[in-house]
Amino acid sequence: MGDLELLLPGEADVLVRGLRSFQLREMGSGGWNQQHENLEKLNMQAILDATASQGEPIQELLVTHGKIPTLVEELIAVEMWKQKVFPVLCRLEDFKPQNTFPIYMVLHHEASIINLLETVFFHKEVCESAEDTILDLVDYCHRKLTLLVAQSGHGGPAEEEESQYGNPMQELQKQAELMEFEIALKALSVLRYITDCVDSLSLSTLSRMLSTHNLPCLLVELLEHSPWSRQEGGKLQQFESGRWQTVSPSEQQKLSKLDGQVWIALYNLLLSPEARARYCLTSFAKGQLLKLRAFLTDTLLDQLPNLADLQGFLDHLALTEAQPPKKDLVLEQIPEIWERIERENRGKWQAIAKHQLRHVFSPSEQELRLQAKRWAETYRLDVLEAVAPEQPRCAYCNAEASKRCSRCQNEWYCCRECQVKHWEKHGKACVPAAQGDRAK
Repeated sequence: MGDLELLLPGEADVLVRGLRSFQLREMGSGGWNQQHENLEKLNMQAILDATASQGEPIQELLVTHGKIPTLVEELIAVEMWKQKVFPVLCRLEDFKPQNTFPIYMVLHHEASIINLLETVFFHKEVCESAEDTILDLVDYCHRKLTLLVAQSGHGGPAEEEESQYGNPMQELQKQAELMEFEIALKALSVLRYITDCVDSLSLSTLSRMLSTHNLPCLLVELLEHSPWSRQEGGKLQQFESGRWQTVSPSEQQKLSKLDGQVWIALYNLLLSPEARARYCLTSFAKGQLLKLRAFLTDTLLDQLPNLADLQGFLDHLALTEAQPPKKDLVLEQIPEIWERIERENRGKWQAIAKHQLRHVFSPSEQELRLQAKRWAETYRLDVLEAVAPEQPRCAYCNAEASKRCSRCQNEWYCCRECQVKHWEKHGKACVPAAQGDRAK
C-alpha cells in the first residue's frame, strides 16, 4: 500500500491533535470544512491501515490524544443540525443556492464520523477511551436502530435513481434520507463492537442498554424485519457496499454481515455474565427473545457455532418463569451531549439557519472553485478505489465493471451498451455533477 499512503505518521498526529468540537452555527465554515477534510483523510487512512493489516496508527493516535469523546460530540452535533437546522434551511423561501454541495458536505459529515468510529471501535481500548461519552454513543445507536425498524415497515429506502425532484433542496433532502439508512447500518456495527466490551462497561451504560432501551428486544425486531434485505422482481437483494445487490440462489443461505452483527450483539448481551445479572427477563422480553428460536437453524449454527450456547439459553428460558419488572432506585449517569447542545441552541434554529445562509452556504464563484479544488485533493480516486471492498459493479446490469462515466466519473459500466441503456436515469444526476466538476 506504500504508493497509496495518504498521511505520514507525523501528519496523522497533527490532524488528530487538532480535532475539536464546533458550535452548530460554525458548521460549514472555513475552519469546520478544514476539519471535515482532515477527518476524511483520517478515515481513508484508517481503512487503508485495516486493509493492509499493518497496525492501526489512526486508532492508536485517537486513543493516545483522547479524541474519541470529541468524535462522539461532533457526531451528535451534526445529527442535531440535520434534525433542527437543515429542515429550516429547506423551508426558507429566499434560499435558492446555485450549488448545494457545501450543504451536502455537512450532511455527509455524520457519515464520515460514524464510518471512522466503525473502523476503530473494533479495538476494545477505543471503547474504553470513550469514557462517559459511551452513554451518548449508545443513545445515538439506539436512535438509529429504532429508525431502521421503522423503515423496515416501508420496504427500506427508495432507489436513488427514482428521484424525480427538480428543486435542488428537495433533491438534497432525498439524498439525506438515503444517507440516513447507510448511517444506521454503520451504527449497528458500532453497537455490536460496544457489546464486545460489555463485561467492562460501567453499570450506568449497562443499565442504559438493557433497561432504558431494552436493546435485546430491539435487536430481535431487526432480525425479524431485516431492513437490509428485500425481494425485488422475485429476487433476493441485500444492501452491501452502499447499494442493493442481487444474491445468487447458491448464496442465499449464507449469513450476511449485518445479520451476523445482530447475532453477535445478542450473544454478548444475553450470555455475558455481567449483562445476564442485570437484564430483567419480563414476560414481554421473554416473548420477544423466544422468537429467536425459529431463526436458529442448523445452517445458521454451522456458520456461527457459538450460537449453540444461545440456543441452550433460549431452551432454558422457555421453561422458566418471567421476572416482574424491577423497581430498584438506582443513581446512575445519564448522557448529556444531546441535551446540552439542544439547551444551548433552543429557540435559535431559524437564526442559525439564516446566519449560515448568509455566511456559509452562499459562496462566491471564486470561493466555490477553491473549495472544489480542495475536495478534489481530499477525495483521491486512487485511494477510494483501493479501499473499496470489491470490484465496481455496472450501474445497469450489476456485472463487474471496468469503465467509468467519462463525464461525471461517478458511475461504472461493463460495456457501452449498458451505459446507453442507463442514460435515461443516470443523465438526471450526471449533468449536474459534471457542471459542478467544471467549477474545479
